[in-house]
Amino acid sequence: MVASLFGPMAESRVIDQDFDKIILGIDPGTNLLGYGILGIQGKKQVMISLGVIELHKYSSHAMKLKKIFERCLSIIDMYHPDEVALEAPFFGKNVQSMLKLGRAQGVVMAAALYRDLPIFEYAPKRVKQAITGKGSASKEQVAGMVANLLNIKELPKTFDSTDAMAVAFCHYFSSGGPETGTKSYSGWGAFLKDNPDRVKD
Repeated sequence: MVASLFGPMAESRVIDQDFDKIILGIDPGTNLLGYGILGIQGKKQVMISLGVIELHKYSSHAMKLKKIFERCLSIIDMYHPDEVALEAPFFGKNVQSMLKLGRAQGVVMAAALYRDLPIFEYAPKRVKQAITGKGSASKEQVAGMVANLLNIKELPKTFDSTDAMAVAFCHYFSSGGPETGTKSYSGWGAFLKDNPDRVKD
């Protein structure tokens, strides 16, 4: 099941807009896989969609991978992103969990490559640094900054989708956006210096 925070009518109104670039951010997972679709209009960032792919009900790991591939393809075909940004798996003590997470990421990459989309990977610490200015930031802090950037009044129940949108923002900051040529930003602080209007009172 693909669960979005917004209804189809609201999303269709956003999709109809013209964007310079659309970035698909992915937070890989084998129970919940978060995704965020970020539209770029000049220096303006617009949330097109935010949601999760729910995989709890599938007991087989192979079936979960199959569903990840199918549903990522469906999201790509629906929103037509120009680039895909993924959070790279972090190194943990549980080898089996790491293996499963790595497979999930590989399947997402395969889906993007199947549609000839460029892929970019970012370490969790780099994503947190880019969004909050702190590589040790909590998921709550990341979600809060994403909400501030996109003017979201109500946060989703899980952080998987906001983590995914944070990856999309991290990629946007790193690439510098369509109007900044080859310039890239190291994080939110550097971006803010060039875009002071992004702060809301």
